[in-house]
Amino acid sequence: MAAAVSGHCVLPTNKLSLSSSSSSFSGNVLVRLPQLSLFSPPSRAIGGKISCQSSSVTSSPPAPAFGKEKPQWNDFLHIDDFDKATIMKMLDRAAEVKALLKSGERVYLPFKGKTMAMIFAKPSMRTRVSFETGFFLLGGHAIYLGPDDIQMGKREETRDVARVLSRYNDVIMARVFAHQDILDLAKYSSVPVINGLTDYNHPCQIMADALTMIEHVGQLEGTKKLQVVYVGDGNNIVHSWLLLASVVPFHFVCACPKGFEPDQKTVEKARRAGISKIEITNDPKEAVRGADVVYSDVWASMGQKELHFELNLSLIDSNWQVDEQLMKLAGPRAYFMHCLPAERGVEVTDAVIEAPNSIVFAQAENRMHAQNAIMLHALGL
Repeated sequence: MAAAVSGHCVLPTNKLSLSSSSSSFSGNVLVRLPQLSLFSPPSRAIGGKISCQSSSVTSSPPAPAFGKEKPQWNDFLHIDDFDKATIMKMLDRAAEVKALLKSGERVYLPFKGKTMAMIFAKPSMRTRVSFETGFFLLGGHAIYLGPDDIQMGKREETRDVARVLSRYNDVIMARVFAHQDILDLAKYSSVPVINGLTDYNHPCQIMADALTMIEHVGQLEGTKKLQVVYVGDGNNIVHSWLLLASVVPFHFVCACPKGFEPDQKTVEKARRAGISKIEITNDPKEAVRGADVVYSDVWASMGQKELHFELNLSLIDSNWQVDEQLMKLAGPRAYFMHCLPAERGVEVTDAVIEAPNSIVFAQAENRMHAQNAIMLHALGL
């Protein structure tokens, strides 16, 4: 623990500059300032209230002002924080930078001299490697902070973590459990915060999925609405699809067992937007008919498997597994997608994942390219 310091600071007054990326001092005139205090950025209103318990030890008071307030659009927390034009612009940018990297070009280094702190309360191979590799390929340096490195909310409060990391880094990515934690990080950080996943949503994954659909189906929006059918638990992936559907027009169907429907407020929000056709059903066989994409995910996320172990076994026997028969009902042109990791033989068969119309690995690769575009947008590059 650092000792409290009081007294006076000696600072030059000529051309004093403080920024998130560098601090420069020049000039020879010195002034003695009594009891100089440096505080965090001002708090900002975050759109939408999520009922989710924070891991913070205590409730957070309003953040005092320090320097410039960061623009709210710098954070990437929910897909519907952006309009359709911005979403499509990011997807176009992702395709452009992907093509550049595929060509072997290594002179485009927009992140040169920048660092990113990556907070992982919840581990993930794809999230870590895609963010770290993408940031490195574009010239930056990413720092991995695992569950035992910070113990956010236990060893140190979320608001303090945000303010400390902001002074070292240009951007923060966090993969956490409670959605309130990502909101608190964004509230108290003076640099952009990117949502790498929460129990409520997973916006980076859906951006990668959208990019993959554009590449394979040929469209995300158009005269004929793309039909995406999700089969499984109404989880954070479903919430992210619903939020995208409230901005970009397509046809989204969620087929889930009774009692496992997505958050009703999120469903209502997507329907009120009046942009996409939204269906929630308990009949997977009827749901997949005419689908352009059949999408699945694990029934239990990491850290929740014990809770859902018996459920997994029962669902295999109740026709909720995406198998060859279900894909036949969707039709020969339907693609299969899965955000991975997959439990083969549980929510999906091995044959479906390995089939020619499975695009799960192209989808996994696009995590990096979509996230590169998100980071470029967040940093205003």
